[in-house]
Amino acid sequence: MDRCVLRRCWTVLLTAILAVTCGCALRHGGHVRPWAKPGLFLRPQMLSQSPTSLTSRTIQFLRQHNLDSSLHEDPRTLLQQVQAVIQKEPQADNVYAYAEISYVLAKRVERSQPRLALDFYGGTVLKAYQYLFDPKFEDTRNPYDPRFRGACDLYNSALEAALRIVRANESLQPGSAFSVRTADGYWTLTCTICDRRWRAEDFGTFEFVSDYRITGLRNHHVHYGLGVPMIAVRKNYPGEPPAARYYPPDLSFPVTVFLRPEIPSATESQEEDRHYEGRLELYDPVATMNIQVGNYVVPLQADLTTPLATFLSNPALGSSLATVGLLRPEKLLTLQPGLNKPLTGLYMVQPYEPDKIPVIMIHGWWSSPMTWIQMFNDLRSDPLIRRRYQFWFYLYPTGQPFWISAAQFRRDLRELRQTLDPDHRQPALDQIVLIGHSMGGLIAELQTIDSGQDFWKLVSEHPFEEIRTDPISREELREIFFFQPNPSIRRIITIATPHLGSHFSNQMTQRLAARLISVPKELLQSQTQFFRENQDLLLPNNILQITDSVDALDPDCPIFALMNQARRASWIVHHNIVGASLEDRLWGRITGTSDGVISWESAHSDKADSEIAVPAEHTSVQSHPLTILEVKRILLEHLAELHQEHSLFTSGALPADVAVPSPVRLPPVEYP
Repeated sequence: MDRCVLRRCWTVLLTAILAVTCGCALRHGGHVRPWAKPGLFLRPQMLSQSPTSLTSRTIQFLRQHNLDSSLHEDPRTLLQQVQAVIQKEPQADNVYAYAEISYVLAKRVERSQPRLALDFYGGTVLKAYQYLFDPKFEDTRNPYDPRFRGACDLYNSALEAALRIVRANESLQPGSAFSVRTADGYWTLTCTICDRRWRAEDFGTFEFVSDYRITGLRNHHVHYGLGVPMIAVRKNYPGEPPAARYYPPDLSFPVTVFLRPEIPSATESQEEDRHYEGRLELYDPVATMNIQVGNYVVPLQADLTTPLATFLSNPALGSSLATVGLLRPEKLLTLQPGLNKPLTGLYMVQPYEPDKIPVIMIHGWWSSPMTWIQMFNDLRSDPLIRRRYQFWFYLYPTGQPFWISAAQFRRDLRELRQTLDPDHRQPALDQIVLIGHSMGGLIAELQTIDSGQDFWKLVSEHPFEEIRTDPISREELREIFFFQPNPSIRRIITIATPHLGSHFSNQMTQRLAARLISVPKELLQSQTQFFRENQDLLLPNNILQITDSVDALDPDCPIFALMNQARRASWIVHHNIVGASLEDRLWGRITGTSDGVISWESAHSDKADSEIAVPAEHTSVQSHPLTILEVKRILLEHLAELHQEHSLFTSGALPADVAVPSPVRLPPVEYP
């Protein structure tokens, strides 16, 4: 066996040992797979399927009007005859019959004559819409009639089928239009954006939710109503808004497409050459779940989960990114090709909304933002949380000491505020909530502490100004060791966080980490020069000599005692969640830990304002249902307190017309 193969085998073995002993190793979140066949009828969220053959009631309609033999003749002639019946007898049942007949005819010609099928699908949507919303049917429309439910399914099914044909012709873009010919005229349908946060340039390509199935996510959040749920893939463009620098490449976001046609008046003559207008409306279901159609409030059909899973299915966001962040941290800090920013930093997965409170999720050791997908998916399904909060993610290289990542996070938060709100006119940005898992909780905690001179004293007993180094390095050191609590942060939630370090950072794992984690050569060279030039000023074994995250988590590292003694911001509320599931199991007895990695003594926090224990292992506690319920409770509690203070209502950040429910507290789980 050659030396290269041996080296690879050794690396795999060391990685496996570290994963078992130290880690918050990434567990794959949700992802999507294409259906065996794309198409509407595989969609699990449909209440009932649209017919592929005529129902008995529609066959009876044809028989009563002596049209049953016309099914095998020219389809346009048949639809003209059905339209003539509607002209004479403008009844909802007759309109429904047209919609169903047109749908079945479209199915027959879909493959051989897609343009003709588009006309027939369009006719189905238009007639189904008329059945559901035409005011002249208001007194006779029966929502308990199966045809009412059938009209909803016909509307959704035919609209999706029509959009597939339109997309194939590259006509599905904001501002574009296409025409549909029905038995009662020509229709020009224009694609229109109905969300002020989007620009036409934001839309790159469209995918259909029904083409995918989700694996790996516990919950699939669907909102039932009218419209076609789609996945829009964003593209970058010149002159995009400042917040776009925080959008990841190929960001996928949910869109619901709703067709709002003009309903022909009962008094006007309806002829084949008459022209009508309609709008193909694009809605963001994160912001809009219901729309107004005449006197009716209509829920939109929406899928919030599949677009999220589609985006996060990108392998670059999963285990590979987590491993690069651990073993090759410098790669996350290097500028991306074509972009003036590194991979690390803050990421938004929806357009920025100035009136919503940011919740920033910080992943743990050997992990990535993927670790939050279960929690994010469930939290965003709550209408009140979705309406009041926006969720951001922080990516950092987990191979470096956490206090360096905390300094970078402070700088990134400062730059974000300068980018989005340099004049501090957006009060929602002063209500930030941080959620940190494992080592991410330590990064969150370091945003709440006043360092004073104490952190520098872990390096030197001499004043900082006496240090001999270049201006850039001096500023970096100042960021790391001199800081104050962030005035914009109001709450932090730490989950399975080693407040006193982890006993799995020991001599064995530290030696393994030293072999695996690649510290940038430039850093090592600059450190060697720095130590040489300042050897008379530095303490022996100071924390500057710690170059990787495993060493940094050693319980004997003096930063933990200092963090627990440091002055904390009085305005920041700290909530703590402890994993506790292994105390009675063999691994728990062997390791003396409560969650398999962190001991109860370390995960517990005397400084926290609230604390609960969740029966989960270290790598899964952040996605446990009880953890998600607790986070939801905390977010609602935050809204309730803001509601009582009335501090943001005058600015419009949190409208006062919404009654925030009182939070329901979960009883804490006692643990010895």
